[in-house]
Amino acid sequence: MPKTVIMPEGNRPAPLNAGGFMITVLASRSDASHYEIFHQSGPEGKGPGPHFHPWDEALYILEGELICSVDVVETVARPGALIHVPGGSTHWFRFGSGGGSVLAITSQGNASAMFTEYDQGVDWASADREQLIGVAARHGQTIIR
Repeated sequence: MPKTVIMPEGNRPAPLNAGGFMITVLASRSDASHYEIFHQSGPEGKGPGPHFHPWDEALYILEGELICSVDVVETVARPGALIHVPGGSTHWFRFGSGGGSVLAITSQGNASAMFTEYDQGVDWASADREQLIGVAARHGQTIIR
């Protein structure tokens, strides 16, 4: 059952470490039921590698640059830009020069649970790709090898 979420400035939950970039869950599936909201930030060069999942994802750039690809379209997005990733599209991103931050919204996915599991030592840059692939698969995401 969805519930009211009021999060005053400075009262965010602790960010989760997803292999060198930080993800703060602002509203999880249990909060909103039909979508999830995240604040993601990281240093230059960090971000998830190529993957896809059945849920839509929107990235609104708040600070810095986001270098990203959706299917075969690559772009550099700056503050104020919006990138919509349809469910099933192969995509990746990394923060550009100086790092950056984005507001991310996902539709009916289970990304918050997946990010929580990543925070327990699963790293996109890790040599243990099988662990990363297994965690992602448990949550409906497919990592491109």
